Amino acid sequence: MNKEEWQKKGAGHRQRLRDRFLERGLDGFSDAEILELLLSFGTPRSDCKEPSRAALDKFGSLSAVLEEPLAGLQEIKGIGPKNGFAVHFIQAVARRYLKDRLQGKRYLHSSSAVRDYLNHAMRGLKKEVFIVIYLDSSHAILDSVTVAEGTVNLNTIYPRELIKQALQKNAAAMIVAHNHPSGSLEPSTQDMQLTRTLFLLGNMMQVQLLDHIIIGNGSYSFADQGLMATIREQCCETMESLHGT
Repeated sequence: MNKEEWQKKGAGHRQRLRDRFLERGLDGFSDAEILELLLSFGTPRSDCKEPSRAALDKFGSLSAVLEEPLAGLQEIKGIGPKNGFAVHFIQAVARRYLKDRLQGKRYLHSSSAVRDYLNHAMRGLKKEVFIVIYLDSSHAILDSVTVAEGTVNLNTIYPRELIKQALQKNAAAMIVAHNHPSGSLEPSTQDMQLTRTLFLLGNMMQVQLLDHIIIGNGSYSFADQGLMATIREQCCETMESLHGT
């Protein structure tokens, strides 16, 4: 098979993938086929089948490939700057879309959309990220902000600054979330301490902390697990003791 015949065959294969997507969406697509189509946006005349499989073998999952820095992607034979740009651009667009979709939505009616956004933004990251979602008095979502990257604890997260930002946004409530790069969903002692501090300080300033969500191999909600109720009781006891009641 000469080069012209090879390119024609590859073009036909990519067109069949595009036609499948237009007909049925991503149903039935493997991760390798999704990545192959993404890479072809950067180099439409190249065969992207082998690079897509090599990237998945090296990084382990589609989400890990999407989060891999450009330098890491280019270690894969067949992935150059244009392919890498296409992957990162698509990832950024998806994150912006999921974030913008939350604006103005009532949290109680859109908790699944919040989880979708947090999972996309944080799952598979190699470093910890801390996100705050601010809500108004009717629990409509005002904004989501990444406030820290790196180790998440009381030394890197400043509760007073989060409450200050909430007041500047006229927020009456907030949800906080962070990821565990290890994939573990078990709250650490530092996670519990940070949540108590945020709840107590927020309560003093009439900004309610609704939940703390951990993203790993799945997601973990302090509220769903009853931990927010426990923290609320503990903070009430603390306030009563401070007031001598």
